[in-house]
Amino acid sequence: MQRTFDDLGSPLCDVTFCVIDLETTGGNRNTDVITEVGAIKVRGGACLGTFQTLVNPGRAIPPTITMLTGISDAMVLPAPRIEGVLVSLLEFCGDAVIVGHNVRFDVGFLNAALARADRPTLKNATVDTVALARRLVRDEVPDCRLGTLASRFRLDHQPSHRALDDALATADLLHLLIERAAAFGVMGLDDLHLLPKIGGHPQVAKLKLTNHLPRTPGVYLFHDARDEVLYVGKATNLRQRVRSYFGSEDRRKIGPMLREAHRVSHIETPDPLTAGVLELRYLHQLTPRYNKQGTTWDRYCYVRLSTDEAWPRLAIVKDPSPHGLHIGPLPSRTMATLVVEAIQTVVPLRRCTARLGRKHMPSPDASPCTASQLGVAECPCAGVADASRYASAVDMVLRGLGHEPDVLLDPLRERMVTLACAQRYEEAASVRDRAQALAGAIRRQRMIDDLRGAQRLDLQVGEVVFHVDHGRLLDAHIRGTLTAALPLPPPAVAPLDRPLPRQAADETLCIARFIEANSHRITLLHCDGPYSQPLAPLPSFEQRKAA
Repeated sequence: MQRTFDDLGSPLCDVTFCVIDLETTGGNRNTDVITEVGAIKVRGGACLGTFQTLVNPGRAIPPTITMLTGISDAMVLPAPRIEGVLVSLLEFCGDAVIVGHNVRFDVGFLNAALARADRPTLKNATVDTVALARRLVRDEVPDCRLGTLASRFRLDHQPSHRALDDALATADLLHLLIERAAAFGVMGLDDLHLLPKIGGHPQVAKLKLTNHLPRTPGVYLFHDARDEVLYVGKATNLRQRVRSYFGSEDRRKIGPMLREAHRVSHIETPDPLTAGVLELRYLHQLTPRYNKQGTTWDRYCYVRLSTDEAWPRLAIVKDPSPHGLHIGPLPSRTMATLVVEAIQTVVPLRRCTARLGRKHMPSPDASPCTASQLGVAECPCAGVADASRYASAVDMVLRGLGHEPDVLLDPLRERMVTLACAQRYEEAASVRDRAQALAGAIRRQRMIDDLRGAQRLDLQVGEVVFHVDHGRLLDAHIRGTLTAALPLPPPAVAPLDRPLPRQAADETLCIARFIEANSHRITLLHCDGPYSQPLAPLPSFEQRKAA
């Protein structure tokens, strides 16, 4: 049985370990077989039981193996076959953590035997005493062989190349290594799993900064010596996530950040969503220099259709205007440009930047723009645009950006297929990129508008109750407990008839995506405005293309 998240965080004294050792006819798990099995089950330093049996391999044991282990053909002849041993061994192990000295060897042979017996492979968590010894005592011994370690540290049991003796020695070694690991703040099984990765980290001395962290959702902040915040992150398990920076993280900025780190603070939250929202608020407020994602919201922009003009046009704007239809905020100007190009590929709106009044009269010597001459855009500046035809084009854009996205996406899909069939692959890829950007922008806008339109929204997911207002998280708490204000306040409320401000977009999308992903678990407690629950998802461009 797989270890649960809570099990992984249990104190090591409460974890049941099953130390296993095998003797085999050779080192190849695919061609060699098991000749002896030895195991000892321990918890809190106490022995709970032992398991030992010879195994009839069904073939001759090589003389070199007999010389090494002392196990002969005559000894294993009356022994059971491995198929019969496996049932008893699995029952003995149960869901305990399997330990071995080079545990991959033992688990590999057991899984190969299980596969040949048409039984499922082992799913137990594992601990390798070789990897732990290399991190904790490598400087004290010439090598990390079991015999060397048992001799140098005078373990109660000494290995003899027999399965149970070696398993007993490995159990002694495990207890010694757990004692040594306490200096690194190792208190739970998750810490023990991570230790082989962090033991050689150049900043391992700072691992003590994580000793106070709980195994709960929340936000963590790395501070420097002046208490300036260097980095902000969120986690489902604070302790495990922060400790991982000393092992598995390989991003270039992590090393310099850890060198500057002097303190780690944290804020516990009742669930991961609240942690994600708080992370965004801290990023917007502090803009830590080692964070990039979440700190660039001030670069967001909008695509605007200027419906207040006689001849509406598309434009990319930094701030929304009081009038017109807006899509956004979008995360980059590159995406906004692709959205504009996608719409212009389908609808021949004018592409000039001139502001044309309702009484605009073109100059007698005005000539059509290049796009108009190519037949891909209207050009009212030169008087070669029909007002009714242009109004129909604008209406098509309004419908496409509203609740009829197929009006814009289907022509793009057809154009892409046509270009691909004509082997004009680069042009087809360009149309695909534009279509994907447009589909993503429409989907993003729908999620924002639906959540904002719900106004006050109270939801329950599991035991956690969320209070959302106009796409902002007001509070989250365990049902039946008192509410408490979040450490940072939500963004200001924006009128529903105005586009969502840039600084609020990340939070609203974070909440909307969480609701969509957990729609099957949500209980709707209260809703002021119209809201579809669950969200009706807009298919991606790839799904449309496949259809």
